[in-house]
Parts: sequence; structure tokens; C-alpha cells
Amino acid sequence: MDFSLPPEIEAFRRRIRAFVEDRLIPLEADRASYDAHENIAPPLLAQLRAEAKAEGLWALQSKRERGGAELPFIGMAVCYEEMNRSIFGPVVFNCAAPDDGNMMVMERIGTPEQKEWWLQPVINGDVQSAFAMTEPDGAGSDPGMTYTRAERLPGGGWRISGRKWFITGAGEAAHFILIARTSEDPRRGLSAFLFHRDQPGWRILRRIPIMGPEEHGGHCELLFEGLEVPDENLLLEEGDGLKVAQIRLGPARLTHCMRWTGMGRRALEIAQAHIEKRMSFGLKLADRESVQTMMGEAALQLELSRLLVMRAAWKLDQGDRARREISMAKIVAADALHRAVDTALQLLGAKGYSKDTPIEWMYRYARQARLVDGASEVHRMVLAQELRARGPGFFSWGVDG
Repeated sequence: MDFSLPPEIEAFRRRIRAFVEDRLIPLEADRASYDAHENIAPPLLAQLRAEAKAEGLWALQSKRERGGAELPFIGMAVCYEEMNRSIFGPVVFNCAAPDDGNMMVMERIGTPEQKEWWLQPVINGDVQSAFAMTEPDGAGSDPGMTYTRAERLPGGGWRISGRKWFITGAGEAAHFILIARTSEDPRRGLSAFLFHRDQPGWRILRRIPIMGPEEHGGHCELLFEGLEVPDENLLLEEGDGLKVAQIRLGPARLTHCMRWTGMGRRALEIAQAHIEKRMSFGLKLADRESVQTMMGEAALQLELSRLLVMRAAWKLDQGDRARREISMAKIVAADALHRAVDTALQLLGAKGYSKDTPIEWMYRYARQARLVDGASEVHRMVLAQELRARGPGFFSWGVDG
């Protein structure tokens, strides 16, 4: 069993790391680098995106023929980790959620026409996208609770009515994937639709205030009041909405985990630099056993999450759905990120609680990890169901076939 990286992936990882180290991390200390929602300011983002694209470090998940780097999942795992050593990293390389997951699902199941008008501008970085599934008092971890409804029109097409909320990036998105109910069938009752922000019949009610820093476009509540979508904008077939969600959410969950390992590593790097020079009662903090225990445990949990992420990535590259591996990675990586950032904040003390370092930004961001793309409790339930159904096969090596 060889855990070394193929030379071409290792070379790509090093290039990402150098860009992050040289161009992104120095910008984090300058408040002028941020917009009003604590993300990278749009003019600076445009400049850095042009640089990343010029260096061929762009849209790692997308095909080369469309302008991406077309890395396998194991390559994405190590490169996404490196890019999120900076809080600005993923969006600069066009590898941030929700565009990242939307690009992957559209590449896999979109028609040639849908890829041309919907997908290609997202890959190019010309527009943002959003995935509209979660609903107030409805669909979240359980898509079966979807009540936003799409009704057939007599002359063809669909009219959509309902509400969505916590739709990441919706405030700036031009292209949307929308999950709506088209029948009461428990397995084929949902369908997926594509639409553009300029189409009438829907509006943004509000940008929901959140605890942490926001992605560009925030997390919005949407109202659909008769949005009309033509038949050619149906993604896959009528009744395939749950299938679309499953195809999208698995790899997208894993790319979250890839990024979280990088943020956790950066938090420990900041903490390590601090404890190596901070003196307390005649000793460096780094020489105190209690501090070593804290750092060692945080590093251990991060490494466990990296191994689970890489195993899931490898299985995806083999054509396996990696359902249980992704759920395991999601649980462990979310906890490991929070532990790493919490440890760093504790060791930095008041400095960590201030905005003098990015640690407090990371701390507020990290709490969402146990909620987004399925709460940790839901993923534990998925694992229990898999164990019950598969018995000893749950622990098999290789792929499931």
C-alpha cells in the first residue's frame, strides 16, 4: 500500500502551496483585503483569480477542455488542503462551495446544451451558482420533506412555487439548480431544474445573518411565486431530483472535508509559531507537557481526517460511491477542524480572540462544519444503517463493485 503521491500531483500541490504562501496569506492581515461580509474583496479577488488562471491553477475539478485542471479526487484532496491554508484560497482557485459541487454534478449529468449555457460560465469564473434544496421547516438533511412544488404547464414546461432558505451564494449567483416536488412518489417525487436569476417569478427575501464569515452571496431565503422553467432545463428526467442531489452531495461533502483539513493545519501552524516563542513562568509554552498534549491531540485528529478523506477520494476515483467513507470523513474532519481551531485560539489567548490573526475568523467558520451538507448525527445514522445492512461487508477493503 503506497501513500506517496504521483509525481504530477505532487508538483501541482507544490505550485498551489507556493501561490498560497506567497500571494494569499500575506493579504489576510490587511483589512482592506476584506469586503463587508468578511470575505475577500471583489476587486482583489478578480486580480488574484486572473493570476491563478494564468498559472494554470484554475478549476481543479473541471475538464481541461473546459479550462480546468481535471485532477482526480486524490489530487483534489491534497490541493484543496493546500489552498485552504489561506481563508481566501478556495474561491481564488474557483474551487469553493457551492460552485465546486455544482460544476462537478453538471459535468457528470448535464446535457451538452446545459453544459454550454449553464456550466461553462461558472467554470470560466464569469458567474456564480447556487444549489437550492433546503427549505424552512422542510428539506434539509431529509430531501423527502421538500414542499416547493413544480406543476406542469399545459403547453409544456413547469411553474414553480415555494420557499428555500440558507441557499449559499444566492445573493450573487446567476445560475441555479433547484430541487422541487413533482409528485408524491416517495422515491421519484422530486425533480431538478436549472434557471437563471433574470427569469421572473422568484425573488430573494433576505440575506440571512449568520454567526460566521460568509461566502460571496451569503446564505439567502428565496420565494418562488410562479417561476416558469422550460422542459429543456430539467436536469436528467422528471423524478430524478433525489438522484441529482445524491450525485452532487457526496463528492461535494468530501471537498468540504478536503478544505477543512487545510484550515485545521493552518490553525496549528499559527499556534505552533506562537508557543515556540511565548514564555510563561520561565518556560516556552511549547515545552510544557499540557500544551504538547493539546497540540498532539489536535494533530492526531487532523491526520485521521486526512486519511479518511484520502480513502474516500481513492474510492471515488475507482468509480465507487464511497457513501460510508464520505460520511466518516465528514464527521471526523468537522470535529478535527473545530478542535484544531479551538486549540489554537486557547493557546494564543486574547490574541487568538482578537482579529490580529485569522484564528477568530476560522473559529466562527468552523462551527458550521458539523451542520452543513448533513449534520454529524445524520451521518452517524447513515453509518449505522450501512453497518446493519452490510454486516461484515461494512469493513471490506477495496471497492464495493
